[in-house]
Amino acid sequence: MAKVLLIEDEVQLGQIVKDSLEMRGFEMLYAADGREGLRLYQQEHPDVVVLDIMMPNMDGFTVTAEIRKQDKFTPIIFLTAKSQTADVVKGFELGGNDYLKKPFSMDELIVRITALLKRFSDHPGTREMEEGAVSIGQYIFNYTKQTLARNNTIEFLSHREAAILRRLYDNKNEVMERKTVLLDLWGDDNFFNARSMDVFITKLRRYLKDDSRVQIVNIRGVGYKLIF
Repeated sequence: MAKVLLIEDEVQLGQIVKDSLEMRGFEMLYAADGREGLRLYQQEHPDVVVLDIMMPNMDGFTVTAEIRKQDKFTPIIFLTAKSQTADVVKGFELGGNDYLKKPFSMDELIVRITALLKRFSDHPGTREMEEGAVSIGQYIFNYTKQTLARNNTIEFLSHREAAILRRLYDNKNEVMERKTVLLDLWGDDNFFNARSMDVFITKLRRYLKDDSRVQIVNIRGVGYKLIF
């Protein structure tokens, strides 16, 4: 039974979601503000976090940032009335894994929770990546620790950055199809998610810029290729 932490300041909506998910077999934890939600997360160690962005005491972005300081892997889904590109991108940059715009259907939320739980529990290649780091030119990339090291410098990657870099590495010197990664990591290849992915690719290029042999090449209309 998966344990879900729901953080939502609209108490009526929170109760409806809590009751609905409990009826579907999930173990539910509920908090009506961000600070209490973070306390519950630290105490109960849920399998997935579902949270609103605009909340009293501590907003969803801040809660996510605090969670990611100590946990790079627990899936996080944003529930939000915000749909502007900048808000969506910010959520993903902080380590969120998915988002649902209000109002949403309970069936869609359940599908997204289930998909994230499955993806994080049995993603192909996870076992191999945990057994050791890999070399990317002059860099050492450790997916499990989410680090990218060169000489005495270590870059701590966000979950999404590490996930994209792993897929680039798995397809090194071959095209990594953009749509496949969007569907795999975001669950949808819509405009907002595509813009978010562009941001992460730009950040990865910046992290790898000190080795001129390492390049992430844009294959127009198809995807990206990691060359080294």
